[in-house]
Amino acid sequence: MLSLLVILLISYFLGSIPGALWSSKALYGVDIRQYGSHNAGATNAFRVVGWPAGVLATIVDMGKGYLSAGIVASYVRIDPLPALSVFGWEAPVLVGLLAGLAAIVGHMYPIFARFEGGKGVNTAAGILLALTPLTMLYTMAVFAAVLLSSRYVSLASITSAIAFPTLVAIRKYGMGADLDGSLLVIGLLIGTAIIVAHRSNIRRLLRGNENRVSSFRPAQGMLGRGEI
Repeated sequence: MLSLLVILLISYFLGSIPGALWSSKALYGVDIRQYGSHNAGATNAFRVVGWPAGVLATIVDMGKGYLSAGIVASYVRIDPLPALSVFGWEAPVLVGLLAGLAAIVGHMYPIFARFEGGKGVNTAAGILLALTPLTMLYTMAVFAAVLLSSRYVSLASITSAIAFPTLVAIRKYGMGADLDGSLLVIGLLIGTAIIVAHRSNIRRLLRGNENRVSSFRPAQGMLGRGEI
């Protein structure tokens, strides 16, 4: 049990690294929580200060999810892990998913940034890329298709949150892929959390005043346009 608690704590602290906030402050001295959507996530970093901080934030946010689920969950061992094989789920996959959930909680409520975090999309992508890379690549293709066709990052994120568990179910039960059942259940939980975190975006989408990507050229941000 001690190993599991340590894994969850390490993953939470990894998730709490505010990639968008720190990269924007380090590169430009700007607190992105004061501008744009006021969200401490990579999308707002692109919007406020431009692509260098946005790309760095994306790498950090995906990386901390990948590290939590793929590395911390696999190698932190202080005592034997408790028997977590429930409903026939494989213990290593379940531990990785639990570590990933802890990282998402850290991303959304980071102890290093006054518990004001992002919405968890990139961190979730890193987690699921570590545990089921092929399904996650399909999900990323869905994200790209929705983003390119609609120019709404929020809509692409919400669609991907729905697409992942759907793809797991199709691959596992329709195509016979060897995927652990816990991926479907935890994927539904992660997807629900992402959709709930986007509830303000959903309201703006319904009203027709959600921010759209105006261009897919490298983003200059508000700072580059002289709006800060």
